Amino acid sequence: MSGTIEAAFVKQFEREVHDAYQRQGSKLRPTVRSKTGVKGASTVFPRVGKGTAAAKARNGAVPVMNLEYSNAECFLQDYYAGEWIDRLDEIKTNIDERTVIANAGAYALGRKTDELIIAALDSATREALGTATGTTDTDGLTKQKVLLAFEMMGAADVPDDGNRFAVVGWKQWSDLLAIDEFSSADFVGDDSLPW
Repeated sequence: MSGTIEAAFVKQFEREVHDAYQRQGSKLRPTVRSKTGVKGASTVFPRVGKGTAAAKARNGAVPVMNLEYSNAECFLQDYYAGEWIDRLDEIKTNIDERTVIANAGAYALGRKTDELIIAALDSATREALGTATGTTDTDGLTKQKVLLAFEMMGAADVPDDGNRFAVVGWKQWSDLLAIDEFSSADFVGDDSLPW
């Protein structure tokens, strides 16, 4: 048996984990901008401010928006979800243990990705909210909080283009189901509601 077969096993397993992560890993990664194949310790995402349209006279110069440009720098971090599979144990079982472990690793990496996205959202939300809500963290998710979130997105010029997302936990989902306008089919298609 070749002494280099271990490297082939490792590469195959890594590919299986990557494939499983793409299929079922993170629930939130498709909702944020991401880059793959980044080399180095960090990467930069450009941010562009909003512009204003203006009229121009016939044969006049087209007005310039003077957009504000800035960058958001993201520092790369390595995370691992390793597990050992004994090749002899794999031969003795009637299950595909490598696929089970690859899927478990993909789920673990997906949860870590979601955890990092939620931490970034949480810090940005706390900074934006401050104490302006007039509600407390102990009263759960209320209709007032949902409407306030939509108002804040509008005030921050977040486009209402069908790509607005909310991260809703199990407790918050239960709170939403207690709101008639959210849970009742009588309100489906009601344009006065933000959801």
